[in-house]
Amino acid sequence: MKPSLNSVLRDFVAPMFRRPKKLQVAALCTRGVGDEKRVLLITSRGTGRWILPKGWPIRGLASWQAALQEAWEEAGVKDATASTDPIGSYAYDKTMGSGLPIPVEALVYAVSVKGLETEFPEAGQRELRWVTPTEAANLVDEPELKSILNVMAPDAS
Repeated sequence: MKPSLNSVLRDFVAPMFRRPKKLQVAALCTRGVGDEKRVLLITSRGTGRWILPKGWPIRGLASWQAALQEAWEEAGVKDATASTDPIGSYAYDKTMGSGLPIPVEALVYAVSVKGLETEFPEAGQRELRWVTPTEAANLVDEPELKSILNVMAPDAS
């Protein structure tokens, strides 16, 4: 059976011209345990969607440290510890200033939060909300992030 021209283009030629995904780091901030576990979500500045604190890698910082830095700048997370290895990742399209979307892969780091500051770099620019993992999964748009959050739910098996 000969491959069709469409299948050759789709499976072999098109991947050679795709841009690789850009990398971001995300902080999955939690507090509490069991039924009391809560996840910190923030709104994006552009669209108002519910998201995790996240951003581009920072030169001189490990990825988990950059995720902590983003959690501080975007949500005021100050007293916290982060996993040094990602607990998962999710893909999404980020719309840049030009209006063009770029594919992004966000590495997710678990962050245990002990305290938040009221004054932080992006205070007043975003809404913050502590919600259950199930509520968080319902609020975010990205399917892979929904999966990560659903696994955290106390009733997840």
